[in-house]
Formats: sequence, C-alpha cells, structure tokens
Amino acid sequence: MSLEDHEPTMAGGTLEPRNSTAPSSEEGAPGQHQHAFPWVATVLAGVLITTIVVDVIGNLLVIVSVFRNRKLRKAGNAFVVSLAFADLVVAIYPYPLVLTAIFHNGWIAGYIHCQISGFLMGLSVIGSIFNITGIAINRYCYICHNLKYDKLFSSSNTMCYVMLVWTLTILAIVPNWFVESLQYDPRVYSCTFAQSVSSLYTITVVVVHFILPMSIVTYCYLRIWILVIQVRRRVKPDSRPKIKPHDLRNFLTMFVVFVLFAVCWAPLNLIGLMVALDSRLSRAIPEWLFTASYFMAYFNSCLNAVIYGVLNHNFRKEYKRISTTVWVFLQQTDGMKLIGYSGQQQQPVSSESVHGCVR
Repeated sequence: MSLEDHEPTMAGGTLEPRNSTAPSSEEGAPGQHQHAFPWVATVLAGVLITTIVVDVIGNLLVIVSVFRNRKLRKAGNAFVVSLAFADLVVAIYPYPLVLTAIFHNGWIAGYIHCQISGFLMGLSVIGSIFNITGIAINRYCYICHNLKYDKLFSSSNTMCYVMLVWTLTILAIVPNWFVESLQYDPRVYSCTFAQSVSSLYTITVVVVHFILPMSIVTYCYLRIWILVIQVRRRVKPDSRPKIKPHDLRNFLTMFVVFVLFAVCWAPLNLIGLMVALDSRLSRAIPEWLFTASYFMAYFNSCLNAVIYGVLNHNFRKEYKRISTTVWVFLQQTDGMKLIGYSGQQQQPVSSESVHGCVR
C-alpha cells in the first residue's frame, strides 16, 4: 500500500486513511471543524502557547537543577527528572502540531505525523502517571520504612526502576496501534486516543492507566499523612519525631504534584469511562466540556516545574542561579556582537586614507 493511500481524511470526526470504509466527512475541508464560538480557537491557542513555553523552560530548569545541585541529586529525584522528560516530550512535538491544526482549522501534517503525535502524547501521559506512582512509592518507603530505604532505593536500583517505568509505559502504548485508536479529533485539534473505538479497551485503559496508579499513589500518601499526624500528636509515649522538616516539605511538594495531576486528568478519564459504559452519554456531554477537559489535561504538563519552584527551596535557589548564569551569558554574547559590529564598521578606514585626508 502506498503512502498516498494513508493520506488522512476526515471520516466520522476522526482522521483515517483514504481507503477507510467510514462515512464521508461533513461540509468543509478535510479535518476542519467549526466551533460554535469563533473565539474558542483563539483561547485554545493562547492556552497551548503558554503551556509550551512554560513547559519547555520549566522542565529544562528542573533537569539542569537536579544535575547541578548536589542536594537535589538524590536517588528519589531520578523520578522527578523522568517526569520532567515526560512533560517535555509533548511540548517539543505533539503540542506544536496541535497548535498548527488550530491555526489552519484542521490537521495538515499528514497520517504519519498524526500517529507519531498520538503515540508521544500517550507516552507522555502514561509515563507521567507511572513516574508519579514511582515518586509516591519512593516517598512512602523513605518516610514510613526508613531503615529499608537505602537498600531498596540505591542509585543502581533506582535507575532500574526508572527504566522499568518507561518499559511499562511503552508496553502500555503499543496496543493502540493494533486497535487503531490513535485518530484525529477535530473538537480538540489533536491526534489522540479515540474513546469510542472500543468500550472494553477504553475501560481497560482508564482503569489500568489512571485509576489503578492513582489508587496506589493515594494509598502511599494516605499512609504518610497518618504517620505525620501520629508524629505531630505523639500518639505513642516513646515516639520521637521521625520526619525532618525538609523531608516533610519535599513530601508536600510531591503531594501537590499528584493532586494537580489528578485534578487536571480526572475529568477527561471520567468522561471516557462514562461514554464507554454507556455510549448514549456521548451525545449528552457538551462539546465545550470535552474540549475543556482535554486542554486542562494538556496544561498540566507545565505545572510541575512551577510547583517545585514555589514549594521547594533548593529548586527555587537553583532556578535563580541558572537564570542568572544564562542572563550573564546572553549579556556577554550581545557585548561581543556589538564589539565585533563596531570593528567591522571601522575596518574599511585604513591609516593611509586617514593621513591622506589630513594632508
């Protein structure tokens, strides 16, 4: 089959190959979809541009900060770097393609880019969920089972855990290609997981990729909160504080990361689960709610770096150092360019010509 046979067309609201047997598209150019309010596209573009800029700058700061700062180079922060990488992936490739689709009111990148974009989006979200789960288990072991922590989360073991997270993430994404669930949705201008392809598969995805990991994270953080309360109230007479202030602050930081992730992604997963259980609900759900749930989920990719900077002193301090270094470098570069430009301006005037003018 030639590449031309795979050129995308709109079929039933999704991007499909030309040889698809789906019904013909609605009026308008392939991949186009008119929102009820013209300003919607402008708002969505603004949200996405903000997300891309903050995502790229913020997560690069996170990664560089961990490698630069000795206090941040702890075994547990390997998951933080991995999470930053997962957030960075979507800002580099899929989001710009979505932005292009918004500007052109339809997908123009072609079928192959649609599949790659959908794959990377899935890789990012599932990688984020699994990394957040890894962070929660790490914090639980560190605070609730401190004596076993060094053995469980040595540097080599932690690297193995991170590799396991990404292996499971890839294995979780691969089935989408077999069920052909990565399709263009004109309501959100994105090539993404089509919830209507298979009810059973959608339910499985929501349960395994969202509900189960979030349940594990909830259990870990609930046990930590119980221990924190016991230590604060000194439930046992011989109990001594087991949680240092900075450990508590680090835990609170990651807890906020988890809560915001759950808040941003829960609406979309809840809609998918409801539609999968009863397909008639797909008509009852307003289009604006579906679109808002998607872009709220997209926006989450830029929040983690901001949370670290606001709640974690070490990250905030390192952000300032990196920003200062970059600013000084840019100033020096501009100064060198200015000097070079001035030298080029003066270069054609030789000493002989100057003396000739004096004479």
